[in-house]
Amino acid sequence: MYFMASLRLSTVNPMPTSPPTADGAPERQPRRAELPAAFRRQRPGRGAMEAAAEEVDEAARCPPAAADEAEEDEEEELHLAKRRKVLCSEFAAITSSDAAVARSFLAGNGWHMQRALNAYFDPPLEKEEKEEAAGGVPPACAGPGSCIDLTADATTSNAGVNSADSRQQEDDSSFSLITWNIAGLDLGNLKERIRGICSYLALYNPDVVFLQEVIPPHLCLLQMGAGSYTIIPGNVDGYFTVIMLKKPRVKLLKHEIIPFPTTSMMRNLLVVHASISGNELCLMTSHLESTKNHSKERMKQLQIMLNKMQKESESTTVIFGGDTNLRDSEVTKLGNLPNNIMDIWEFLGKPQHCRYTWDTNSNTNLDAEYKCKMRFDRVYFRPAADRGHIIPRSMDLIGLEKLDCGRFPSDHWGLLCNFDVIL
Repeated sequence: MYFMASLRLSTVNPMPTSPPTADGAPERQPRRAELPAAFRRQRPGRGAMEAAAEEVDEAARCPPAAADEAEEDEEEELHLAKRRKVLCSEFAAITSSDAAVARSFLAGNGWHMQRALNAYFDPPLEKEEKEEAAGGVPPACAGPGSCIDLTADATTSNAGVNSADSRQQEDDSSFSLITWNIAGLDLGNLKERIRGICSYLALYNPDVVFLQEVIPPHLCLLQMGAGSYTIIPGNVDGYFTVIMLKKPRVKLLKHEIIPFPTTSMMRNLLVVHASISGNELCLMTSHLESTKNHSKERMKQLQIMLNKMQKESESTTVIFGGDTNLRDSEVTKLGNLPNNIMDIWEFLGKPQHCRYTWDTNSNTNLDAEYKCKMRFDRVYFRPAADRGHIIPRSMDLIGLEKLDCGRFPSDHWGLLCNFDVIL
């Protein structure tokens, strides 16, 4: 409005009289022909004023390109700042440190999470040498055959086996499997709990590992500390499942991720084809939809999984393990398991010592007021057609002891399964 008023005044008021020259006569105004070409324009009328106003409006609507670029740069800087804030939060959670420490390690390692965690957890070589010279216990990963060890303390279990007996002999007559929901969405004592979980993996040295509720910092630590395993994640964002195969004994052939079309909790089915001792394996894990209110979706996901198990080649042994969140009544509603698929816990005679994998009475991680015992974590088995190459032998619970932080590694107990391989 102010601009238009000024514009009207400039077109209505006559040009002011020029000041007089030295001899008192007014300075002569140049004739139109004497004006430079740039100034020889028609005096603006109403049409010219409207055109000028339109030009101003257009300029306001279309800022210069430089302004566009500056705005884009500002948005990019804002996005980068948010991303770095998230990385700092994740680093602080996994290391139990503060934001300043997180920023220091991340910035010093190019904002690369895995390199920053390596720098944080791996002490300098000089420090390790001093500790060993002082009689300190060297990390277990320094010894042959054990690459998983994110803690210097050995964690024991009351599953009825000791360290020497629990390490499966790496021959062709048997193999072992662990499945465990490691509660990555519980950020309390995250560093201590993942170190505890890794110490259990180092203790039992399983050939195959199924993990559920893994988060990106967990994946970084596993990739950093589990060099003796091939690691296949079911995703890399949010929370997801992971399958780990012991090198070189278990050979990865291929893998696929089967989505659950109607999940509201980012759930899917991770399928890995591998071979061990000359036997073809199809290994599957999943974290089926949680809570009682999602029973219908959970049963749909179970059906997808069972269909996939049945469609595999008859020459292949199929093993599924994971957090199913199932109630026995849901399996019954579905018509029970197909005849060629067995629940390993039931096949072994329903041993009571490993019946409940989620027990809020014994496991206090959730501080739940209610007391509940459920067999959420299950292992299903479909033998090869000739029925004799691989046979389930035993099942035990792991993760039953509290860590130094006063909490268990997870609110779920892990399942350790041993299999015999008939040669």
